[in-house]
Amino acid sequence: MYSSRRKFIQTTITASAGLSLVSYLNAMSLPAGINKKVVCVGGHPDDPESGCGGTLAKFIKAGYEVTIIYLTSGEAGIKGKTHEEAASIRTKEAIAACKILEAKPVFAGQIDGDTVISNEWFNKINKLIEAEKPAIVFTHWPIDSHKDHQAASILTIQAWMKSDRSFELYFFEVCAGAQTMSFKPTDYIDITDTRELKRKAVYEHISQVPESIYNAVDCNHALMEQRRGKEINVTYAEAFVRMDESVKHGLLIR
Repeated sequence: MYSSRRKFIQTTITASAGLSLVSYLNAMSLPAGINKKVVCVGGHPDDPESGCGGTLAKFIKAGYEVTIIYLTSGEAGIKGKTHEEAASIRTKEAIAACKILEAKPVFAGQIDGDTVISNEWFNKINKLIEAEKPAIVFTHWPIDSHKDHQAASILTIQAWMKSDRSFELYFFEVCAGAQTMSFKPTDYIDITDTRELKRKAVYEHISQVPESIYNAVDCNHALMEQRRGKEINVTYAEAFVRMDESVKHGLLIR
């Protein structure tokens, strides 16, 4: 069984090699055997929604099943609340946001502000991703000022390596310049038609003051979407970096 599974994975990798992210949204471009499943791994509730919510919505509209894995429940993210209180509030917000997007929420169980990178957690995240059998996985760019974002990224990268690259791995950006740094996109998705759905999902995270996510000086996703849109001559877009051999071996990305 292991041999046949590995053969299937290798065949799928070969068939999908060279596909752009946009191609995955076009059913006519997909090779046979591609699972229409997507996973997004974020550090906290609101990260996946703000970083690639428009893209996740596009994939869902294209018939993909999307699972969002939240590494933490945002325990340290509400001033004046205990970890338990904050986690309860932010978990409900994440579930509400996923309901809008029609995605499945999964909470990995790490603690906001105290994330861990260990062999135990490599195995846990790998199992969570493996259970979904995704064709594509999104996660944070590893060069990020927030260590929880770094942890989510590194754990996901390790899952990608352990899986023999059985899925395509893409990195998203959040609060460009303030958090995500040195980000040079390889792929873009036009989110003009799903931007409003993304905004509704982000605005479910009331405890995080969603207006600041979109319009704060140091975290302006409205400007990010406009800037990335201009780069590909559309109104709004989200940008990504594709994991490839140059990233894997720590080389500069073109």
